[in-house]
Parts: sequence; structure tokens; C-alpha cells
Amino acid sequence: MDKKNIDPNKLSGLLSVVSRKIGVPPEQLRRELQEGKFDSALSAMDQNDAAKFRQAVSNPQLVEKLMSTPQAKALYKKLSGE
Repeated sequence: MDKKNIDPNKLSGLLSVVSRKIGVPPEQLRRELQEGKFDSALSAMDQNDAAKFRQAVSNPQLVEKLMSTPQAKALYKKLSGE
């Protein structure tokens, strides 16, 4: 997934969905993600899931591999309304 090809409206919609689920305002979530911070998202996660997430984001090759799977692409399409 090339972030240059992501529709800004769909990205905003995705951030809105996630922000509602974790109880964080969309702009705060966007700002944290742009800064490479995941504090709000991690605080809403199960401790084991948060640890796995931290491990995954510390490995860019793993993130790229995960995001290129058919399941990740299907989830993105579902969440973005494509």
C-alpha cells in the first residue's frame, strides 16, 4: 500500500472509526501517528496486544510484509469503504 495513493477522505474516515473505538479524538490520533507515537492506541489495547504491536512497529520489514497481505488489504478496503 503506497500512502501516496490513499484518499484523504478515506483516511479521515478510518481515523474516525479507530478514534471512536479507542476513545481518542481523531485529530489527536492523527497527530500521534504522524509523530510516530502510539500512546493513545496502545493504552486502549490489551497488554499482550500492545507488546506485540510495539514489536511489530519496531521492525519496518515486518510492517511492510503484514500490510501487503490480502487480509490487511481486505481490512483496509472494508474500513475505508472501498
